[in-house]
Amino acid sequence: MARRQDDSAGPGLPLYLSEPGRAVADFGLYLAAKPLTPRLPKGDGHPVLVLPGLLADDVSTIALRKTLRRLDYRVHGWGLGRNIGPTALCVNGLRDKLDYLHGRYRRPVTIIGWSLGGIFARDLARRSPDAVRQVITLGSPFRLTKYSQTRAAKVFDRYSHLHVEQRTLPLEPEGVPLPVPATSIYSHFDGIVHWQTCLNTPGERCENIAVTASHLGLGHHPAAIWAIADRLAQAEDAWSPFKAPLFLRLAFPRPAEPAPCSPVAAVQGSAA
Repeated sequence: MARRQDDSAGPGLPLYLSEPGRAVADFGLYLAAKPLTPRLPKGDGHPVLVLPGLLADDVSTIALRKTLRRLDYRVHGWGLGRNIGPTALCVNGLRDKLDYLHGRYRRPVTIIGWSLGGIFARDLARRSPDAVRQVITLGSPFRLTKYSQTRAAKVFDRYSHLHVEQRTLPLEPEGVPLPVPATSIYSHFDGIVHWQTCLNTPGERCENIAVTASHLGLGHHPAAIWAIADRLAQAEDAWSPFKAPLFLRLAFPRPAEPAPCSPVAAVQGSAA
C-alpha cells in the first residue's frame, strides 16, 4: 500500500492516524531487543550529535543516545529545547554546538537527525564539512518539493513567524550529494512525511536504508538502531554501503530508488 502512494501527496490517513500506536509498538520492540545490545558493533569514541524532530526535544532521543553511549561514543543532545523550526536560537545554536564539539574532541562529529532535525544536520554538513564525519537521517524529507507531501506543514506554519526566514527550509536540489558520507534511514510506512522525500540519490558515499517503522518510532526501532550502530562503527577514512547481517535480513526491506524531482533550494510553506 505505502509503495503505491502518490508521491505528490502526503501519507494516507490510516498511516497518519495509526502513528502514535505504531510508535508505542516500535518502542516495545526496542525493549524486547535490548538484550541484543552487546551484539551491536562497538564504537571508537568519536563525538555524535543527535537532533530531534519537529516539536520534539532531547527527551525524544534518550533511548537512542543511551544505546550509543553504551557503544562507547561521546553522545550529545542538541540542548536547544523544543524544535519549532529554524529560529535564530536554533540556527545559531546548532552552528555553535558543532563548533564546540569539534573543538572539544578535535575529531569530526557524526550528526544524526530525526525528521526536521535531519534537514538541519545536512545543512550543517554543507556549511562545515571539515567538522562533520557523516550524516545519518531518520525520516527526514530533505527532498520535499510540495506542501502536500507532509502532514506536519500546519504545525510548522504555526511557528513560522519565529523563523529566520518565514516558511522556508534549507532543502536540496536533486543530485547534489553531501560533501560527507550520508545515510538516510526511512520507512515506506511513514505516516508523517512521504517516504520518497527522504531518499538520497545513491552515490559513492550516500545510501538509503529502509526499515519497517513508524515515523515517530524511527529513533528507537531496533532495525534503525542496528543500522545506525553499523554506520557509526566504520573507520573514519573508509566507507562502504550498508549490508544487513544474514540473521537480520528480513528487518531491512529492499530500498527504493528516488523519484525524479525538480531542483529546488527551498520550498515555501513546507515542513517536517
